Parts: sequence; C-alpha cells; structure tokens
Amino acid sequence: MKILLTGSNGLLGQKLVALLHQVPGVELVATARGPNRLAAYYPALRYRPLDVTDAAQVQQVLAQEQPSHLIHTAALTQVDDCELDQAACWAQNVTATEYLAAACAQLHIHFTHLSTDFIFNGEEALLTEDAQPDPISHYGASKLAAEQAVQRTAGLRWAIARTVLVYGTTAAGGRSNLVLWVRDSLRNSQKIRMVDDQWRTPTLAEDLAQGCWLLARQSAQGIYHLSGRELLTPYQMAQQVAATFELDASLLERVDSQVFVQPARRPPRTGFRIDKAERELGYQPRSFAEGLALVKYQLDH
Repeated sequence: MKILLTGSNGLLGQKLVALLHQVPGVELVATARGPNRLAAYYPALRYRPLDVTDAAQVQQVLAQEQPSHLIHTAALTQVDDCELDQAACWAQNVTATEYLAAACAQLHIHFTHLSTDFIFNGEEALLTEDAQPDPISHYGASKLAAEQAVQRTAGLRWAIARTVLVYGTTAAGGRSNLVLWVRDSLRNSQKIRMVDDQWRTPTLAEDLAQGCWLLARQSAQGIYHLSGRELLTPYQMAQQVAATFELDASLLERVDSQVFVQPARRPPRTGFRIDKAERELGYQPRSFAEGLALVKYQLDH
C-alpha cells in the first residue's frame, strides 16, 4: 500500500513517519508546507512540499502520486490563534479538508482525517463516538465542519480519528505541548499555574500514530475515538510530569480556569471512551505514566 501523509513536520506527522517508514510493504510519501524538517533523520524519505489550501496543488500531487491511502494530520490547532484569525483557521481546517476529500473520492483513495475533542461543549466527560457535537470555539467549529465535509463527500471511503491533548517529543523542532512545557518550566524553577477543573484523556503521540496506522491498514470506515484511557486534569498531569522528571512539584499552583483570560473558550470536560477502537482496531494506548516514561527516555537519549 502507498500512504500519503499531510502535516509530516508536525508532532503526529513526525511520529507517523517514524512508524510507517519501517513497515514492510508500505510506501510512504510525506508532505507538508515548506521544507522537510525530517530530511536529516530519514534521508530516504520521499517528501513533497504541499500547501493543502491550494486546490490545484492538492489535485496535482495526489494525481501524480496515486496513493492508496491518505492520512490528513495538517491543521491549525492553536485554539486562540483560530479565534483571532478565523479566516486562516477555516482555510486550513475546512477548505483544505474539502479539497483533499474531493480528490480522494475522485482517485479512490481511502481518507483518514484527524479531529478533536474540541468539537464538544465540555458538559460531559468520557464521550463515545455517537455523542452530540456542540463546539464552543471557532477551532472546534472548524474541526466539526471538516468532519461534516468528509462525511458528505460522495463516493469517499473515510475514517475520522478524534483525539485529545496530544503530547510527546519531536525530533525536528515543532511546537511545545503540555508535558514539555511543564517540564521546561519546572526545570527553570518557574512557578506555574495549572487548572484543576478541566478534564481530558491525554494521548501519547506514538499511540495516536499507531491508531492512525491501524485505521489505514484496515481501510476502516466511520468515526473512532483515539486517546489515552485516564481522565486527568492538567494539574494532575503536571504533578505526574514533576514526579517522572524528578522536579519540584511545589512550584505547581492549583487554580480554576476562571483565572485565565483567553480568546477562545475551552470545554471544561471531555475525554473519550475508546472501547470501539480497542475492540475493532486492536488499539492499545499506554498509561500516562508509561507515556511520560517514554518521553523521558527519548529526551535523555
């Protein structure tokens, strides 16, 4: 099978490259906007620059490559940036998905699309795939619109992978995430305020990559929740980060989310039930402690 990956420079994209480049029988084509950040790590990796907001470019690259599967990880995921520049958010998250879905339907390419817990309003935790979406931010609204675009594309074979609070290390730069930010702040002896009234099921990037591969490998169809199993607050996560990296947990201040004024609203509670992915795909995420241990190992070596 031949897999084309969008967003290969991002956290999930880099983990998918690391996983898929070594799977027998898989031909991988990595794409992202701009230069390939992974060139030094995977010299043999096939890479094509691709701006997914350019319909002609999407059509050209997919027609030339003719992959059997496409995994779409490219997105604008900074929630506040999406609130402040809604046009850019919509172009990247919705319009690009429409272009890719249409091209995949036309070329008979199986399409795996990444989505988020932020399509929900946060009134309930541990959501199943049939929970009713009700986004409370522009980011959430854009990701729900992208899901709907995928579902209404005639003739498309698709899977939607929703996930929650992804963390991990990147080989080649990239944005920080909660785990790395807490570790770096505590290392620098900075006091940090962590909310204890929001709940998530944090997801190790390696586990999410494995879940995406399972979806593509089985040409799965439908919506799947892929996250960790444990429902934790950011404060509880930060405490575990401090313990794993042997840092001073007294620097952590427990606060309510009301103390932060942010452009975009966050759902108070989300987190997923992952029974369907475990049952149908064989998805088996690590515990948060195991995920942190892996991150620590990667950072130490």
